Amino acid sequence: MTADEIAALFTGPDGSFLCARWGRPVAPVVFGLADELLPVFRAALAAVLDHARHPMVDTDPELGANLMVFAVREWDELAGLPDLDRLTGLPDLPARLGRQQADRYRLLRFDADGAIRACLSFIRLGGALAHAHPAALAEDAGVNAMLSFARHVTPSAPLAALIRAAYDPALPACARDPSHALRLAARL
Repeated sequence: MTADEIAALFTGPDGSFLCARWGRPVAPVVFGLADELLPVFRAALAAVLDHARHPMVDTDPELGANLMVFAVREWDELAGLPDLDRLTGLPDLPARLGRQQADRYRLLRFDADGAIRACLSFIRLGGALAHAHPAALAEDAGVNAMLSFARHVTPSAPLAALIRAAYDPALPACARDPSHALRLAARL
């Protein structure tokens, strides 16, 4: 990946650049999957975190769970979640996702230093993802939760290398200058 390709992954529609990684261990929880699928999902998330050399824990001392994955058949199922509006800060999220015919949605929260503090990941299993393997869904959710990508990315070997490079302890947990892409490219 070139520095320009890397910069494009973190540049939003407004032209702003944000490359942030987790600043704390990740404590995942998954809602909406059958119990027998949870170990598969957790193992795939653990593999993504292990590759990045970032810890996964059972509980975040402040938040309990800080990576929450919600799997639903259709977006209107989210309307039944208590306090979803407060959790997301988006009062009409299920309706908006339905209008957009989205299959996935990710929402990141950041700490005072700009590092990722929490991630809410929503997956609609009733559409294009209906026949996706749980491990593939988990890998996709994990990869997209690891960095503040400006848009959804598809897991790949180059992205795995980029994530590993971004978790280099010598790099800051949050960078807002596009020149950060040069530092990442150098580590690839």
